[in-house]
Amino acid sequence: MHTQRLNLSALGAVSTRVGLSALTVTGLLATAACGTESGSGTSDSRSGSGSGAGSVSTRTATEIIGKQWNVQSVTVDGKTRLAPAGAHIEFGKDGKMGGNYGCNHFAATAEIKGDTITIGNNTVKTEMACTTKGTMDFESQLGGVISSSTAKAELNDDKLTLTMENGTTVDLTAEKPAEPAELYGTKWNVTGMTKDAAKGDSAVALVSEAEGQVHLTFDEKGTVSGKLGCNKVTAKATVGDGTITLGTPGTTRMMCSPSLMDTEKTLLKLFGGTVKYQLKGSTLTLTSENGTGVEAVAAK
Repeated sequence: MHTQRLNLSALGAVSTRVGLSALTVTGLLATAACGTESGSGTSDSRSGSGSGAGSVSTRTATEIIGKQWNVQSVTVDGKTRLAPAGAHIEFGKDGKMGGNYGCNHFAATAEIKGDTITIGNNTVKTEMACTTKGTMDFESQLGGVISSSTAKAELNDDKLTLTMENGTTVDLTAEKPAEPAELYGTKWNVTGMTKDAAKGDSAVALVSEAEGQVHLTFDEKGTVSGKLGCNKVTAKATVGDGTITLGTPGTTRMMCSPSLMDTEKTLLKLFGGTVKYQLKGSTLTLTSENGTGVEAVAAK
């Protein structure tokens, strides 16, 4: 398994508005999905291992560590707001947590003791601006709720409820295990890109007119084909151990709007060299030697 890591031990010295690549935050908890680590409630785990409701102290912290918990809603002062698609939280090993607010990725420290989760005030996040109505408002609310907070956790089968000290609740549901997408033969829809990760550029969402128009498909014959927003593209693609060597691209010659052509110009920098790739579940990230990076999801 090839992973990218974020050193959370230094988070206290990092501004919460730091320009952090979404590709890095996405890979933060990749190793957590490969295994779990016992929390302080281990001694009680056997007596509470059956189905039904129970606190983390009786069902053990290992039942929430290493899973993706999809955010369903946040309830503040009796008003419930439903979460946008993609909002989730993961609790990893060694006091790490991360996820997505619904638009931007985030990471922080989280200490689990019994049924109490203490989240640090050292949150870092990416800086994408999403256009879907209500997404940024929900992100602001969820971020405000969980940052620098103490929550009581209650498990009920595949449901997890976090209740803050002020009574605010966050309802989550465990992501059901799914077969990971295959690199070959999958249509990878590009959802975000960064122009220069080496300079600290953050990943940004595609311009609205490019959404659903940028995709790549790799085949076992050693080629990649797809669309860059405006023009179709084909190239040789030699897959190695965590790398893909992309040949010189061949493209069609259409002219589109300036924003689409700018997107295409950036994506073309992936070709003619070797990119690192990370495949986790239904997410694929590519990062070139020149710092150009993309994040893509498997088409359903």
